[in-house]
Amino acid sequence: MKEKLDAGETRVPIAELRRGAPRLEKEDRLAIEEPMEIRVASRSLSITMRTPGNDFELAAGFLYTEGLLKDRAQIESIEFCGPPAPGRSTSNIVRVDLTADVEFDIGSLERHFYTTSSCGICGKASLDAIQVKGIQQLAPGTPRFSREVVHGLPRKLRAAQPVFESTGGLHAAGLATPDGELLDIREDVGRHNAVDKLIGRRFLDGETPLGGSVMVVSGRASFEILQKALVAGLPAIVAVGAPSSLAVEMADRFGMTLIGFASSERFNVYADTERLVEDS
Repeated sequence: MKEKLDAGETRVPIAELRRGAPRLEKEDRLAIEEPMEIRVASRSLSITMRTPGNDFELAAGFLYTEGLLKDRAQIESIEFCGPPAPGRSTSNIVRVDLTADVEFDIGSLERHFYTTSSCGICGKASLDAIQVKGIQQLAPGTPRFSREVVHGLPRKLRAAQPVFESTGGLHAAGLATPDGELLDIREDVGRHNAVDKLIGRRFLDGETPLGGSVMVVSGRASFEILQKALVAGLPAIVAVGAPSSLAVEMADRFGMTLIGFASSERFNVYADTERLVEDS
């Protein structure tokens, strides 16, 4: 039987087997993965597999980073609807109601939004076919940050991951200043969900676009993460893992600094080195 500890993790019985040692019955902590449906008014827009918590941020961030909303003022209300999910106090359905002046025709959307925790947009070959409309070219050369800032960001992100510390099963996205101060972090089983939660918080607070910040992500840098960051005006991404070829192409097109394989010892710059300054 699973015992839920909080919104982000659960505890399950397991059998641990080690070479040359007897079977050990124990418990392990796992990151929770559950479906969440996003509704606009009464119509379903998206189903995503996510880690419960910060669900309103996830819904708002998704609508913003997919280019469906431009301003926080367009949202009239966000609330849970339907019965609580099993073992939880809230529903797995989030309803977003928009103000009367917002033109939002779900039936006219070009693609149906179904996402999983592993990836958001799969099997797409053409950059033009899936690029969110309205992405702007980034201002060149700003902000500027040093190599040491890049080297330090993965460690700071890892140190700020409370649920990963106990489960080892979550991705994280963090927002940092050009001086390397980690401002905020969100965790989720889906890397794109962590990004939506992070950006969604700023969107709900009326603080987007985020042209003066750097985003650091715990995994790879996929096309979808680049797209979401560009919608939010983020000029630089530092990833612990590798970027995809499509992510590099998009960074080149819009003037984003894209860094991969970042660690305390090395990193690769895949696009736009102009924002990096030499350490004094």
